[in-house]
Amino acid sequence: MPFQRRSFLSALAALGLPALPVAGAHAQAAAAPTGTPVRIGGSLALTGPLAPTATIHKLVGDMYVESLNQRGGLLGRPVEWVLKDDQSKPELTRTLYEQLVTGDKVDLLIGPYATGAILSAMGVAQRYNKTLVHHTFGIPSLAKYEQQFPAWSMGPEPQVTVPNMVLDALAASSKPPKTIAVLTSKFPSVQFMSYGAREVAKKRGLQEVLFLEWDIGNRDFGPIAGRVKEANPDFIWNGVLGLEGNQLLDAMKKIDYQPRQHFYMYPAPGPMLKAPEAANALTVTIFEDQPPFTSTPIAAAFAKSFNERATQANLPDTHAETQAAASFAAWQIIEAAVIATRSLDDKKIADWIKANQVDTIEGKLRFNEKGNFGADLSKLKQVQNGRWVVVWPAEFSNGAKLSV
Repeated sequence: MPFQRRSFLSALAALGLPALPVAGAHAQAAAAPTGTPVRIGGSLALTGPLAPTATIHKLVGDMYVESLNQRGGLLGRPVEWVLKDDQSKPELTRTLYEQLVTGDKVDLLIGPYATGAILSAMGVAQRYNKTLVHHTFGIPSLAKYEQQFPAWSMGPEPQVTVPNMVLDALAASSKPPKTIAVLTSKFPSVQFMSYGAREVAKKRGLQEVLFLEWDIGNRDFGPIAGRVKEANPDFIWNGVLGLEGNQLLDAMKKIDYQPRQHFYMYPAPGPMLKAPEAANALTVTIFEDQPPFTSTPIAAAFAKSFNERATQANLPDTHAETQAAASFAAWQIIEAAVIATRSLDDKKIADWIKANQVDTIEGKLRFNEKGNFGADLSKLKQVQNGRWVVVWPAEFSNGAKLSV
């Protein structure tokens, strides 16, 4: 679906802005970029099981690069996104990033989607001393390279901070849980978070009544649903990826079981929103198409333009949320660093990112903790009356309350 230039510019113009959905900030009318393009290389899972989510990242990247070129490109030169399909395969991702660096000779790199693919790309970046900005890395302890920077602000220990945030919200509710079931796919990032949730729940005194894992690619959730119904926990932590959450809820529905309090680590937000059985489902977020996240002109323009573009592309969920925001923030980091250093030198860019906070639509990102991670800026959202609404912490909830 081609980018609708007029709709994008009109969204910004309505806010009194030039074409500037970016981190920085002094917007001036820009001359058309000229000269040899600045080539930014990366891959996405355009096919394979991760494609539905990676499609969001492609949409945002296309939108950002077009806007960037409308604003004068980088260093006065046009920007070209050299994008390859990694087919949801980390082993192929490694080969593609080798091609990008050695064959395509791109100037800069941006990461792929999902932890395994990013780790493969990170290994290539390290081999060639290239800076890698990425957006969806779920296991910070695996990130050993000093020139990698995550746009998803989950902090260096999300396996501790995210479960504590979830349980803090539930503990403050009218029905704090006493028992927990932990269910998880063996997909590395969600398994990592689920193991952390087990430890956090134990330390907080919750009784674990069930722990189950399933292999990647599993489609038969009937036996798992049966075990959950038998255990009947107060709260279910679901370490799911994409449509696994819907498949699990559907299996529970078939045996007339409705979970009381239920959290999903990385669900497919659109399909889950449309499932009646997902009422009161919880998940983590860093950005939502609602106040106060959209209180800045840049964030409001981004949310409006993403909605228009996603509607044209027939995406299941057309509202900007975590995946879109993380992708957008990654591009913001790259642009801010190039502008600040006036350079495409990877080392100069990395040094600047580590030494400075970067304004993004998530908030100010910093990269001065373990593994170049910063603060965990996660929030909790819930399905209420057919909408995702932020319910924790209160200052981001726009008045919404956790429903239990």
